[in-house]
Amino acid sequence: MTAPSIGTDTLRRLPKAVLHDHLDGGLRPATVVELAAAVGHTLPTTDPDELAAWYFDAANSGDLVRYIATFEHTLAVMQSREGLLRTAEEYVLDLAADGVVYAEVRYAPELNTKGGLSLSEVVETVQEGLAAGVAKAAAAGTPVRVGTLLCGMRMFDRVREAADLAVAYRDAGVVGFDIAGAEDGFPAADHLDAFEHLRRESVPFTIHAGEAHGLPSIHQAVRLCGAQRIGHGVRLTEDIVDGKLGRLAGWVRDRRIALEMCPTSNLQTGCATSVAEHPITALKDLGFRVTLNTDNRLVSGTTMTREMSLLVEEAGWSLEDLRTVTVNAVKSAFIPFDERRALIEDVILPGYAAALCSSPRR
Repeated sequence: MTAPSIGTDTLRRLPKAVLHDHLDGGLRPATVVELAAAVGHTLPTTDPDELAAWYFDAANSGDLVRYIATFEHTLAVMQSREGLLRTAEEYVLDLAADGVVYAEVRYAPELNTKGGLSLSEVVETVQEGLAAGVAKAAAAGTPVRVGTLLCGMRMFDRVREAADLAVAYRDAGVVGFDIAGAEDGFPAADHLDAFEHLRRESVPFTIHAGEAHGLPSIHQAVRLCGAQRIGHGVRLTEDIVDGKLGRLAGWVRDRRIALEMCPTSNLQTGCATSVAEHPITALKDLGFRVTLNTDNRLVSGTTMTREMSLLVEEAGWSLEDLRTVTVNAVKSAFIPFDERRALIEDVILPGYAAALCSSPRR
């Protein structure tokens, strides 16, 4: 007998938390078209619907490097104060409309300086835009807390500068740090000085690992660099045989190192073959601190509601499963413990309790 589905409206109303979402990968298609026209940047198409479809198709290459290349057009419209303010504000409003109550947005300031803005001006402008979005979301009755992760690009030479920015702005909305970009050939350990600096200054960080590169990248992230979370980490399953955890997988699970998993994005980059077979379900069932994320909402044509729906329909997830990964995300958020506890006790658990009371049992 087939278990009852969970309606899209129910999923949209659920309180959600997203830890892995890139600012430059989540713009509205219409905004890209308008801003591109203003700065004279040529797009593949000027029709918003066609542009959204182009992004999704272009990203479905099965290759991380080609996936990253699609960001050329979003970054082109994020080089001015006006572009950054608008995209940051809309970022918050779109998440709030999707039921997100806590989000960490990440971006690399060095990629937004071609228009003459300094690194500090980029950070301050994005924070201003995010604050405007948070205020509007609250006024609309859909409050959302947003923290910022500053990224260093592992294939360039400004990672330490990005780490310094994270330290400088940690009391102004920046809650942590990340290292992003092409994994293969650009090990995180090449930037140990940045991670050591962050640890000295008590700034938490996550590291993209276990996506395009395998177990060695995860080992470097958690054992050498000291990451508190792993971006993606899908290839951790290579250290699990017949349910038996290897030493690295055991270390990650036992120390509650969160896995920021992004099913649709992982399908696009060839890290998984289907949602049904995506490692997120097996890792959840084995007790890992799995979290569910969008990665890049425009590029992947997705939302948190869609990611939840895919897991429900294709992997058999229940409301209890969705509650588990949502609580996991808040537990692993880079904000103070009392704020995390309040979000869980006052927002997440009551929201799921209401949904469970009104939904058929699966």
